[in-house]
Amino acid sequence: MKLHDLDVIITSPPAPGWGGRYWVLVKLTTDTGIVGWGECYASSVGPEAMRHVIEDVFTRHLQNENPENVERMFRRVYSSGFTQRPDLTVMGAFSGLEIACWDILGKDRDRPVYAMLGGVMNERVRAYTYLYPLPHHDPTAFWTSPEMAAESASDCVARGYTAVKFDPAGPYTMRGGHMPAMSDIAQSVAFCKAIRAAVGDKADLLFGTHGQFSTAGAIRLGQALEPFTPLWFEEPIPPDNTAEMAKVARSLRIPIATGERLTTKAEFAPVLRSGAATILQPALGRAGGLWEMKKVAALAEVYNAQMAPHLYAGPVEWAANIHLGVSIPNLLMAETIETPFHDQLIKGSIKVEDGFIAAPTAPGLGIDVDEVLARAHPYTGTDLHLQMQDAPCDYVNGNAFEGGAPAHKT
Repeated sequence: MKLHDLDVIITSPPAPGWGGRYWVLVKLTTDTGIVGWGECYASSVGPEAMRHVIEDVFTRHLQNENPENVERMFRRVYSSGFTQRPDLTVMGAFSGLEIACWDILGKDRDRPVYAMLGGVMNERVRAYTYLYPLPHHDPTAFWTSPEMAAESASDCVARGYTAVKFDPAGPYTMRGGHMPAMSDIAQSVAFCKAIRAAVGDKADLLFGTHGQFSTAGAIRLGQALEPFTPLWFEEPIPPDNTAEMAKVARSLRIPIATGERLTTKAEFAPVLRSGAATILQPALGRAGGLWEMKKVAALAEVYNAQMAPHLYAGPVEWAANIHLGVSIPNLLMAETIETPFHDQLIKGSIKVEDGFIAAPTAPGLGIDVDEVLARAHPYTGTDLHLQMQDAPCDYVNGNAFEGGAPAHKT
């Protein structure tokens, strides 16, 4: 059996677009006619440029290869161009292709993917969700309203979720680490207070940021949040500085989580080694794929750290996250996005029930992709999945920002 054909489908979820402005799906077909699906998480280049990268990686390094040879294909791609270092775009292309290889292998052997990753460790995967507006909420005002967030959290708990994520601490910007304004800290505290009052001890609070704070600013904000015992403080500073993130971790009583912007064990290992985080959040569609993240999970186990796969993408990456989660001993939880389009695209083949996802039993990833639906929603825009905001400075020294909604992903 050899990898024969590639098709790249860039689909756009309908408004409000939870999960990103576009999803990059890859369809691999073998010379024996088996089809495998993967998903490349949004990269640092636009979707059409990414299409060409995926095609290049496939043609040069995967085409006519046996899909079993995941390790060899990874090394080939990782080392191409005399690099042998993590590259977000190239590894993002490989990651989706690698996921599709596992889908093929599972279908060929009539076994779920996790059966080839060590079998069942967890019969079900704990799911968490981002807080999104309810139907009666003003979708613009929601992101700065602790009261609406608390209502949304209560709704999530009523549906069985035991963890909810939110990020009210100000806009994601291109400026790098900055000191949060007092208004950012006050709003963050108000959100935690309202949500904690609404859910009590029925759910964990997951406090998100997008790496926008300085080390001192992250510590200052984190200390203000400690009374509400969040389960994690996500990406408190830019993710490329593990030494400074470790300072934040040592200064707070809230566990630090990071990983959605990291790729391969080369970037995750320093996080563990320096004590920068105890919760890793790989995005499987850019982090190197299932086999590479199985290795990272083993590294994390050595450091007594846990895995919480990230999801701001479509349901194919979600399926891969679930198979990884089923197979590892140090799973904490996995991010989940429930929208009608997510459900329709995989024909309801993954369900959240009482806040958990049961280990799939169907072969491969266990999903049935509606290719017609995917092609019926092509992406026609030019924006990337998360835009930088160059908001005007609130303070003369440029340390705080105003304008724009908080750093929710749209």
